[in-house]
Amino acid sequence: MSKKINIIGSGFSSLAAACYLAKEGNNVTIFEKNSTIGGRARQLKKEGFTFDIGPTWYWMPDVFERFFSDFNKKPSDYYELIKLSPAYQVYFDINDSILISDNLNDIIDTFEQIETGSGKKLKSFIEEARDNYEIAIKDLVYRPGESITELITLETAKRVNQFFSTISNDVRKKFKNQKLIQTLEFPVLFLGAKPSNTPSFYSFMNYADFGLGTWHPKNGMYSVVQGMEQLALELGVNIVTNENVEQIITENNKAIGIISNGKKHLADVILSGADYHFTETLLQEKERQYSEQFWNKKTFAPSSLLFYVGFDKKIENVEHHTLFFDTDFGLHAKEIYDTAKWPTEPLFYASFPSKTDESAAPIGKEAGIFLIPLAPDLEDTPELREVYFEKILTRFEKITNQNVRKNIIFKESFCVNDFKSAYNSYKGNAYGLANTLLQTAFLRPKLKSKKVQNLYFTGQLTVPGPGVPPALISGKLVSQLIKKYQ
Repeated sequence: MSKKINIIGSGFSSLAAACYLAKEGNNVTIFEKNSTIGGRARQLKKEGFTFDIGPTWYWMPDVFERFFSDFNKKPSDYYELIKLSPAYQVYFDINDSILISDNLNDIIDTFEQIETGSGKKLKSFIEEARDNYEIAIKDLVYRPGESITELITLETAKRVNQFFSTISNDVRKKFKNQKLIQTLEFPVLFLGAKPSNTPSFYSFMNYADFGLGTWHPKNGMYSVVQGMEQLALELGVNIVTNENVEQIITENNKAIGIISNGKKHLADVILSGADYHFTETLLQEKERQYSEQFWNKKTFAPSSLLFYVGFDKKIENVEHHTLFFDTDFGLHAKEIYDTAKWPTEPLFYASFPSKTDESAAPIGKEAGIFLIPLAPDLEDTPELREVYFEKILTRFEKITNQNVRKNIIFKESFCVNDFKSAYNSYKGNAYGLANTLLQTAFLRPKLKSKKVQNLYFTGQLTVPGPGVPPALISGKLVSQLIKKYQ
């Protein structure tokens, strides 16, 4: 029987869930607080430049294909994909960088040139990572996190030791060269935790990187949002923006509607893709599943300081995605996860989408996105932002051997306070809950409220975890639970 379903937020998980729920014949409305949809995956347009405000990496193309195939569609029905070649570049010092190719054989050759014998070791490491990917992405992550039994399969039993060792240990056993170690530890940063706290099983991220490659949707990641929006509209979903949800209405321990902009909207089911902690503040305290103490004890993925910069010339000696690992990774990780302070000398990431996509910048100019991972909930002031922009720009110029400061047309920034105000993000985190062993699968906050009937959650603080592909999966999982319990 058709249900009226109100969804809070319009990020990837909400859009995915909306599509599945509408396909089942439900009457679905999305309420988005901002003026545009997409949650953290919004756009900034300025002076002919276009920036993705949020996610800039398109990994795991098979997850997107699986999502669209559930509606007898393909990603190419909605947006065009470009495989990046090289996938990305990693700088370690002046004139010292690794180019990661768009195919595994070339990457194996690159490793072998840096450390004799490492090519063969990388091949076996990626083969095991591929097997983990098959188990995880084709099976485990499509389970709703209701019970530990979801993790107990014949395949995981064979790999039980991989849940009690770490990526960092495994990589260091096989490789000695620090550059190769850092390059292999990089992908798990998408899971929001230190490699030394990330179970070995998550090596499947290395297969996502080296095996499946890095892609760019033409016109940016926002074209994926627009594609999902188009699909949702085709399925009959109603999407409304500038709708600030202020309360979840309950009656006899049942969610019966929401109040948005002072107006009541009744429904049979309430689903929130907004920040989980924030969503529970829309309830009475007795109706919340998780206390402030619970959230405060959790290991959160980093926040970020981001800069969106328009340059009046083309930038040299960089690729579309370029990582700057020229400082102490261990110290920066400690300052994110352990001591929670502004980093001494941060690693950073830079993206130049106009290297691939002419829509990102006017002809002859360059769009640059710079990201510094930070501990959540740090003091955030314009002065601190400026200090760190100067830090990374000075290093950027030195390492890439060029002067760019005088070529800046404008820069915009986005940091902890913006994550809080734009997305109601707990402590201003950027990626959600880290995927540590004790925050995996059934140990994450639940998709279905244990205290309020007809109330559900989706997104990066619940299963399967942080990242865009997991968000699509989360939307599917919660739609299945709604179908099961309603």
